[in-house]
Amino acid sequence: MTNEAYDLVVVGAGPAGLASAMKAKESGLEKVLIIERGEYLGGLLDQCVHTGFGLSYFREDLTGPEYAKRFIEKVSDLKVETLLKSMVLEIDSDRNIKYSNSSGVRTLKAHSIILAMGCRERSREALRIPGSRVAGVYSAGTAQRYVNVDGFIPGKEVVILGSGDVGMIMARRLSIEGVEVKAVVEVLPWIGGLIRNEVQCLRDFGIPMHLTHTVSEVHGKRRVEAVTIAQVDKHWAPIPGTEKKIGCDTLLISAGLIPENELSRAAGIEIDPVTGGPIVDQNLETCIPGIFACGNVLHVHDLVDNVSLEAERAGLHAAAFVGSGTKPSGKPIRLKAGKNINYIVPQTIDGTSEVTLYMRVKEPRRNAEVKVGTIAKKKERIVVPSQMIEIKLTSSALADLDKTTGELEVTCEGKGD
Repeated sequence: MTNEAYDLVVVGAGPAGLASAMKAKESGLEKVLIIERGEYLGGLLDQCVHTGFGLSYFREDLTGPEYAKRFIEKVSDLKVETLLKSMVLEIDSDRNIKYSNSSGVRTLKAHSIILAMGCRERSREALRIPGSRVAGVYSAGTAQRYVNVDGFIPGKEVVILGSGDVGMIMARRLSIEGVEVKAVVEVLPWIGGLIRNEVQCLRDFGIPMHLTHTVSEVHGKRRVEAVTIAQVDKHWAPIPGTEKKIGCDTLLISAGLIPENELSRAAGIEIDPVTGGPIVDQNLETCIPGIFACGNVLHVHDLVDNVSLEAERAGLHAAAFVGSGTKPSGKPIRLKAGKNINYIVPQTIDGTSEVTLYMRVKEPRRNAEVKVGTIAKKKERIVVPSQMIEIKLTSSALADLDKTTGELEVTCEGKGD
């Protein structure tokens, strides 16, 4: 069964989905639909009761629910259609979308699609932590929902594996609730999340941090009774003789996020092996014309404000595609990750219009200089892998670009820590 066609279908109703749908509707699209597998709009923002949202987008310090509410009200005012508790099963190259809900399986046609499915947490199984499968092992995000939404405290003595932002925020949240956070353990030589969270969530609460360490074993019969941590070598393997046993009843895992791209892969969209998200051009368009990607499904962001701003660009470009159906006119130029650059988004540009590049470094550097070929450069006092760097390629910079080149290298040089 095929239902009516839509100008734009957005898959996902988190911050990326809401902002992209809002901007597309404001840009003139009439029929815009958001499909969301959950029961409500806003994604995971409802469980993020801490402040720190909206500082750059709204110039206000908001909680997650407050931030989400503003976009939810906007899409409602704009009369964006929504389908909740509906799971997208398949997307094809002709932009047909198959989904299911309580009414059965349905198919609809979209003139354009925005992928905004977000990301998921890396599990204990993905990290291959040995030990029995006991109760008391949670992802940091699951624990966050238990505490902030359900009012359930998962344990009394907690060890956190990984220094991602959610893990550090939960270290603070649990400490406020009277839980003893005995350690945060990070396999890398540096913090995995924002510097402000390291200061406000760990240092301010005196929570011990063990860098270049991992959890090498989980102990317990029915529930976690202790974990063994160990220092790691350059290959992240535990070093014999460095083990230390820490008594605890709960282990939280905050060891990275994975973009949710099963739909993208099944549709034949090319995936960047570094970001785990689609490869896109300067319009955030994938290799399939009319299908765009934004937010954490494209690459894991540092701030929700950046998600919203990127999503707005996706909405604008999707609306332009519906109006013209044209691809960029210039020759594709691949952006190559050079010295100390982990990835760049977008991965290709055509050099015909201004574009902002977003990137992350592999290792921290001080007094750094980021260069985009010979056409643009930017100095940074400090760069760290957890925080994105952005460089705008202006019209004057692009005027110096050799349009016949097929590749533009991006590098970052500076003093190591």
